[in-house]
Amino acid sequence: MKFTKVLTIILWVILAISAVLVVSLMVNIGEDSDPVMNSWINNNIIWTYILLAVGAGIALLAGVFQMVSDIGAAKKGLLSLGFIAVIAIVSYVLASDAIPQFIGVDKFIADGSLTPGIAKMVDAGLIATYLLFGIAVLSVVWSSVSNVFK
Repeated sequence: MKFTKVLTIILWVILAISAVLVVSLMVNIGEDSDPVMNSWINNNIIWTYILLAVGAGIALLAGVFQMVSDIGAAKKGLLSLGFIAVIAIVSYVLASDAIPQFIGVDKFIADGSLTPGIAKMVDAGLIATYLLFGIAVLSVVWSSVSNVFK
């Protein structure tokens, strides 16, 4: 049997299982929170987790297979990952862990949702966004200028 035929059968089986679970959930949904409805909700959530894990695994395996089969693409991909790592490290080093002062900050500090670590990560995310935006603007300008001189 050809690979595409097997893949098509697998996809139809996944679709059938998903349809049965959704229809069963819709039939058992109601106003009150009974155990039958909760079990169908849990079954649908578990099925979603399974599909997510399988999809992520296949995506990772396909990426590894592509990287092994094409060394040139692997070098470019690793260079891109290295660039992202450098941006993340520079952003984290430049970030401050000072908690910003604004109206209502005491509530967030009291419930523990705003700590110096969280403030540093938010600041690092903002700095990374600014750096990437600046790099994007510079690349657009460089592209325009280099086309003028060609």
